Amino acid sequence: MNQTPELTSRQPSDGHLPAAPLSPAEPLPHRKILREWLMPLSERNTLRAFLLLAFDYALLLGLYTAAVLFDPWWAKTLCGLAAGFVIGRLFIIGHDACHQSLTEHRKLNKWLGRIAFLPSLTPYSLWDVGHNVVHHGFTNLKGVDFVWAPLTPEEYAALPLRQRLMQRVYRSGWAPGLYYMIEIWWNKMFFPSREAMPTRRAAFVWDGVLVTAFAALWAGALWAAAYFTDQSVLTLLVTAGLVPFLFWCAMIGFVVYVHHTHVKVSWHDDKAKWQRAQPFVSTTVHLTFPWRIGSLMHHIMEHTAHHVDMSVPLYRLKNAQKMLEDMLPGRIVIQRFSWRWYFDTARRCKLYDFTQRCWTDFKGRATSEPSPQPA
Repeated sequence: MNQTPELTSRQPSDGHLPAAPLSPAEPLPHRKILREWLMPLSERNTLRAFLLLAFDYALLLGLYTAAVLFDPWWAKTLCGLAAGFVIGRLFIIGHDACHQSLTEHRKLNKWLGRIAFLPSLTPYSLWDVGHNVVHHGFTNLKGVDFVWAPLTPEEYAALPLRQRLMQRVYRSGWAPGLYYMIEIWWNKMFFPSREAMPTRRAAFVWDGVLVTAFAALWAGALWAAAYFTDQSVLTLLVTAGLVPFLFWCAMIGFVVYVHHTHVKVSWHDDKAKWQRAQPFVSTTVHLTFPWRIGSLMHHIMEHTAHHVDMSVPLYRLKNAQKMLEDMLPGRIVIQRFSWRWYFDTARRCKLYDFTQRCWTDFKGRATSEPSPQPA
């Protein structure tokens, strides 16, 4: 017969896992301890990885085939939009491979990651540096982490008019895809300038060549399909080429925005205070959805668990997130998604005042409560 452990006991009841949830008044355990809690969930399965990749590629090719075979432009467009979503699913698989959490084989992960990244035109090695090293290594640290990094009111006021207008568009809530496509993909991923990527590696160039060749091959395949089926080349290139890519950009731009932008999520400009704030927990949001939409996105929205331990594969993130939320009540930002919440967040989270430790609007007026000072 199963028995519930005494809630007052502070002794581990299951390996390193405490017998009871930790009170919000207690110090947050070191990340190493939290990763020990999740260690049983970090086992990887190579067969499962291949099946996930094969299923999503089959789904993507099926949608592209349907886009070719359907006659109405709106049917082709719907297939293109669905294909963009599947590109996002493939990217999440590649994201796991880039974290070495897809299979147990390092070299295999690198090649599976490159294969999964192809439809999103993402150069593997550049994503590895920008995401694994910079974003995960320094999440929400101003001046290092560049993903949706907010400007201060002073920085915004000093911008030229064109750049101020772009910031307003980016943070309107309507243009996460435009932000990702310009600021992340074009500036930092697709043959980036020396200013955007001071480090120069041969792998960066070759991965750029690889995704460019894939884009050219795909455009050629669509042109040939249109030619041999006697339909408009332009229509097919737009609906089965451009539309999926634009949807993918909107999807990833939205995902990375809601992962780390919330009135309860802090940014930091002092590394020592940032370290004391335990940023792998305090700077991430667990966004929940109805109708199992999170499952359709390969559980990427169970994001706190991913930041605590990047070795947990996508198909175990749900259990890992639940474990953390059960053991650390009140510590993790959990947000039920709604469009009302999303646009309210976009309205309130324009700039960040690092002195007052709060979000502001474009006029510098506080729109959130000051975040606690790290102990």
